[in-house]
Amino acid sequence: MDGSGPPNRHGMPKLPPGQREVPNWPVLDLGVKPIISLKDWKLEVKGEVENPYSLSWEEFLALPQVSDISDFHCVTSWSRMDNHWKGVQLKTLAQKALPKPTAKFIYCTGYDGYSTNLRLEECLDEDVLLVHTWEGQRLPIEHGGPVRMITPRKYAWKGSKWIKEIIFLAQEQLGFWELRGYSNTAEPWDNDRYS
Repeated sequence: MDGSGPPNRHGMPKLPPGQREVPNWPVLDLGVKPIISLKDWKLEVKGEVENPYSLSWEEFLALPQVSDISDFHCVTSWSRMDNHWKGVQLKTLAQKALPKPTAKFIYCTGYDGYSTNLRLEECLDEDVLLVHTWEGQRLPIEHGGPVRMITPRKYAWKGSKWIKEIIFLAQEQLGFWELRGYSNTAEPWDNDRYS
């Protein structure tokens, strides 16, 4: 597909430049696939916030849940379109944390040791989610289950698999791939892959 079909819901061409559509969901990771039981899973939200907190699995599921359909763009040039997700909007987590005026960035870490970063304003988009369900099924371990972050308007490395922490920061801190030459802005429609 060439992306010349109707635009996506953000008004951009459906397929970003340099991408090809795939029917499957390829698996990419750091070579570690942590298995976290639901009773042991915990999400910490902290940093430049008035209300740092920790969520158990049950507490996470008790938050407002949303269903959404969005595309998933990998920097390695494939895109999987129209994924059906269920999870919690990151802005819901931010509202609970009450970011201080000094909070300008977030830094996410995963149970596999991965990290990534985003500007706070980008995280408040309605389609930035912490998802636990994909295509009506529990998110598979190989794709970051029980919970991963998705960032449909960025390349997918900006969403941590097996998410463990969301840290609100006053100063930007680069994540795993950003420190290794990947773009810090990661804009698929600008073909913005590397720094």
